[in-house]
Amino acid sequence: MKKQTAGRDALGAFAPKFAELNDDVLFGEVWSREDKLSLRDRSIITVTALIAKGIFDNSLKHHIANAKNNGISAEEMAEIITHLAFYAGWPNAWAAFLLAKDIYAEQSKN
Repeated sequence: MKKQTAGRDALGAFAPKFAELNDDVLFGEVWSREDKLSLRDRSIITVTALIAKGIFDNSLKHHIANAKNNGISAEEMAEIITHLAFYAGWPNAWAAFLLAKDIYAEQSKN
């Protein structure tokens, strides 16, 4: 797994301990436990949790892109969000769909 530096890059000088926990523990230790749960499954869980909490900022955008990189197809992402609509709310699904549609379209061009 690629070493994560997003926390240090964004918050290192302002919140060094948080940045360390983000990069080394969350992404360094937890996400790397692929013998316990695949990156694909972790991506599904993470996207689901963010949508359910109504978080539609760069974290969801990053994790939808990460899910695509971890093997979640556009069709699967659409099905995940459709399923979530009935549990996390219709407006949350709409917001997630708009992000996911752009992310899958952007990355298809590259």
